[in-house]
Amino acid sequence: MNATLSSFGRWARRFLSPVTLLCILALCFIAFSGENTVFRSIDYDRTIDSLRAELEANRDTMLYYRDLNRRLASDRDLMEQVVREQYGMKRASEDVFIFTETPKPDEK
Repeated sequence: MNATLSSFGRWARRFLSPVTLLCILALCFIAFSGENTVFRSIDYDRTIDSLRAELEANRDTMLYYRDLNRRLASDRDLMEQVVREQYGMKRASEDVFIFTETPKPDEK
């Protein structure tokens, strides 16, 4: 172990000047410390990608409801369908059955 360490020391003194070592240490310090580290940049990129995906999903939802609102203003049949489905309203001559899913009991 000691022989390996001393051989590395000889190699480092032969091939690495103090200026080169100082530059390597400065680059490592810049890359791995402070506000703009490599790891934070990767984390920020992941966050940006997830926010872009969420923004796209919200844009699709917004477009759907904008189109539905436009159609509701002019189509009375569609308005009746939406009101009956979402608010459970009924005509006087009909019955409305609302089905909900009940949780299954644990099987042993």
